Amino acid sequence: MKVYAIGGYSEVGKNMTAIEVNNKVVIFDIGLYLPAILRYEEGDAHLLPAEELVKIGAIPDDSQLKGKNVIGIVLNHGHLDHIGAVPYLAKKYNCPIFATRYTAEIMKSLNEDKNVKLKVNILHNNSSVKLDEFKLEFIHMTHSIPETCLGVLHTSEGKVVYCNDYKFDNHPTIGKKPNYDRLKEISNIKLLIMDSLNSKVEGKTPSESVARELLKDVMLNENLDGSCVIITTFSSHIARLKSIIEISQMIKRKVVFMGRSLEKYTTAAENIDLVKFSKDVEIIGVRGEMKRKLKEIQRNRDRYVLVVTGNQGEPASVLTRMAEGEMGFEFSPRDMVIFSCRTIPSPETIDNRAHLEGILKEKGVRMFKQVHVSGHAAQEDHRDMIDLLKPEHIIPSHGGFDVTLPVKELALEMGYKENKIHVLKDYEVIEI
Repeated sequence: MKVYAIGGYSEVGKNMTAIEVNNKVVIFDIGLYLPAILRYEEGDAHLLPAEELVKIGAIPDDSQLKGKNVIGIVLNHGHLDHIGAVPYLAKKYNCPIFATRYTAEIMKSLNEDKNVKLKVNILHNNSSVKLDEFKLEFIHMTHSIPETCLGVLHTSEGKVVYCNDYKFDNHPTIGKKPNYDRLKEISNIKLLIMDSLNSKVEGKTPSESVARELLKDVMLNENLDGSCVIITTFSSHIARLKSIIEISQMIKRKVVFMGRSLEKYTTAAENIDLVKFSKDVEIIGVRGEMKRKLKEIQRNRDRYVLVVTGNQGEPASVLTRMAEGEMGFEFSPRDMVIFSCRTIPSPETIDNRAHLEGILKEKGVRMFKQVHVSGHAAQEDHRDMIDLLKPEHIIPSHGGFDVTLPVKELALEMGYKENKIHVLKDYEVIEI
């Protein structure tokens, strides 16, 4: 068995891993590195051809797979750092692509944006499909986006579990808790490739139901008279958006979503009957319509909860443009801005958030930050995953040595030998 660590082993994003057994290759993830797109000086990086996107570091360099017999592409969930480069790279492989319903619906939208025709085969959670001589299985898992799964590749050399990204949420606000029974059944696997992003965080990652209570603490505030409540979170976080809507109804406020990505992710969720936000929420993705609505909201600011893009301070996002005065909305010192998110730890996003927060501070608005729980597993979750699956080999993923080495330390503590834990960097190939 060969493992190709193509992307996501030296940075947070650009995830892409390939498994080769008997000269047949299965790819897990083909993701974007969003900071590279944000730093592209000429803008509109998404219009560049694949070769240029590779050069600026925005998508994986998959040249290691040239001439290889790729028989399948597996997408475990719908975040762009895992699927955003599929429209640029997948066509060359001429092989089936597998994803759950929600991820497939997001891919449909991405393909339309890039004018690409790629069929995505839907594989439901807790089911399997024959893939040449292999079997591909999806096991239901929780994360910060619906219909996340663990991908299990059953091969003649043993089972490979691709576990990128995950958390153990036993009280999710949408969907079911992880399928622990099946995880126990497939234990004694050959290889575990595991999300390591929060490997330095002690303890267990809290449930999404905790984030709901944090939002309630802030939003059920008696001192809201005359204020507009403005919330920004990850557009794909459907469970978080559901909580925001329900809490807004408790305080009898109308909810408006603003931003193209919010429109896309919520539309995808509605298309598969996961939610029905549009019956309770006005969803606006066009800038001209946003400006008109903001004028109305400004006149009646205490009647609304406004959910906008811009949780990372992205320059083109709705919240940043509002703060910079481009949307015709004037902030009041009584307004409340809630960041229901974490800041992605890259220099670009840290700088962007600092810039946005600086403008909001000058305007005197009330800011509430980190009203959030992570979608990524912490140290004790990693320990539990290793205990459940009992892998022979472990490869930590989703970041550089700062997050992958702590997983190695944990595995050593749990009794693993050093030669069974493989800490890789981008473009390394190992044979197991």
